[in-house]
Amino acid sequence: MTEDVWAEAKPTALLVLADGTVIEGVGLGATGSAVGEVCFNTAITGYQEILTDPSYAGQIITFTFPHIGNVGVNDEDIETVNMASTSGVRGCVLKADVTSPSNWRAARDLDAWLKARGIVGIAGLDTRALTALIREKGMPNAVIAHAADGVFDLPALKAEAAAWPGLEGMDLVPMVTSAQSFVWDETTWSRGDGYGRQSEPKYHVVALDFGVKRNILRLLADAGCKVTVLPATATADEVLALKPDGVFLSNGPGDPAATGEYAVPTIKGVLAAGVPTFGICLGHQMLALALGAKTKKMHQGHHGANHPVKDFTTNKVEITSMNHGFAVDRDTLPAGVVETHVSLFDGSNCGIAVEGKPIFSVQYHPEASPGPRDSHYLFTRFLNLVREAKGETKIPERA
Repeated sequence: MTEDVWAEAKPTALLVLADGTVIEGVGLGATGSAVGEVCFNTAITGYQEILTDPSYAGQIITFTFPHIGNVGVNDEDIETVNMASTSGVRGCVLKADVTSPSNWRAARDLDAWLKARGIVGIAGLDTRALTALIREKGMPNAVIAHAADGVFDLPALKAEAAAWPGLEGMDLVPMVTSAQSFVWDETTWSRGDGYGRQSEPKYHVVALDFGVKRNILRLLADAGCKVTVLPATATADEVLALKPDGVFLSNGPGDPAATGEYAVPTIKGVLAAGVPTFGICLGHQMLALALGAKTKKMHQGHHGANHPVKDFTTNKVEITSMNHGFAVDRDTLPAGVVETHVSLFDGSNCGIAVEGKPIFSVQYHPEASPGPRDSHYLFTRFLNLVREAKGETKIPERA
């Protein structure tokens, strides 16, 4: 054993940053190691939904809220649709040790759940200091490692962290997209009844799955839609052959420019056909690329459930759920494409629409899960475009 190999008395988990910084902690969840980009999430609820959001593929999540795991986990609050991909997230960083769950819906504790899903965790860190570092220097690449015996090959971990290329230029959608098409009819959850079923859909929406979340599909079903989900590699001909009333472009992980190599031609074909189109998150970014704009990597990204956004179409402010490390560059928006939403935290673009056409998208997550429900109206806005295209009467966006 060399002096660079940690002895058994050392901590059972490490977070090794690409610059060589080593942060010690207590291991939880799966043993082993994983490499990714470290971000921070400021939400105080919904950690299970966050940890199963496919948009986090390739990332290690630092929770700024200290008490993660206190309500346990259950079998209902899972957001990934592709069950072959247990989780997109590479690891999680916590302040406090996980306590026994205290919630009537809890089916198991977080530690056991992380083990079952292969997610490496580390607790006992100064997450405020790590968050401050990310704010100052940006999101670092890192390796998170957990060994029950406390033995680590530190030089190898440092080398792996330093060698990882980062998310720019990386297409992570193949990790999380569905392998084949399927029809979705599950509606949103209610206490006592659980999830329902849409048995009498009025409209047909095709959703391109770049890492779609379940609650997006549920809200589309709530709105009266039969939803056909297609893999990310579906062509425009395959989409249009289903004769959809509308097309949805889902959230997802990675660099939109990389995924756009195969997805943008499909989106262009859908737009050319005049089908009402709605995108969120990665779908928003790739819609912008299809329209001729560009995207850019953000310094620290937006990850949380407390982000204020202004909707210029109504002049109202909503509190939103966000999870993205890339953004649309508003300075590259072509003529005829207008900015509809903007972040009130940093002024970055959060929405676009095409003038005179049934096409729009937003950067944030209107389906929430977790997060506030201020933005549910956007699903009504989308379906109103569908109604208008069919010559039907639109309904009010907000109750």
